[in-house]
Amino acid sequence: MKESTNREQILTNIRNALIEVSEMPYPDIDMGAEVFIRQDDSDGLEVVFARELIAAGGKFVYNENEKAFLEFLSDLIDKNSWPPIWCTSERISNLLHAGNIPFVTEMPEHTKVSMSSCEKLIARTGSVLVSSSDTHSRSVWAIPDIHLVISYSSQVVLSLKEAIADLKIKYKGAFPSQVTVVTGPSRTADIEKTLVMGAHGPKELYVFMIDDF
Repeated sequence: MKESTNREQILTNIRNALIEVSEMPYPDIDMGAEVFIRQDDSDGLEVVFARELIAAGGKFVYNENEKAFLEFLSDLIDKNSWPPIWCTSERISNLLHAGNIPFVTEMPEHTKVSMSSCEKLIARTGSVLVSSSDTHSRSVWAIPDIHLVISYSSQVVLSLKEAIADLKIKYKGAFPSQVTVVTGPSRTADIEKTLVMGAHGPKELYVFMIDDF
């Protein structure tokens, strides 16, 4: 008799496990319940998001309106001597043009600073949900050293589940080809536990929230 391989043995065990129906050992557990502890959102989801974003290493900037945003951004660029911002969004380009903010639409040779919009802000984890629908490329939020995100307070939701549900309604049958969750700046640690920033993406992440309520 031919000796079965380890792979065949594993597949056989999986098939047998699927055939044999076992009773649920914990029938009283609500499998649809939230697995996260409910956070204190008495001050608003915007505050929860800001707190979690900062804890993840990101930088949060609140703006009363678009004019205040443009003024703050202009000062930030001057303070840090940033080159023109790389932006692939026509809507954001128009806004930057209105505020006399230097920008480029083609990817520069040295991509230091980029700006994109976002789909949602996830308060529970301080994450930014971005998609290919506006930027048309992952490069704008993955390649530059510094990634700037322009967002609005109405985009904040509690969880990723809510964010995806809203996107399904927004795009109906034309869901974006790529949806990415960004949580803080890129980081990694080698075997010696040395933290390295910007290993797989931006070293710095700024989220500008404009109040639109």
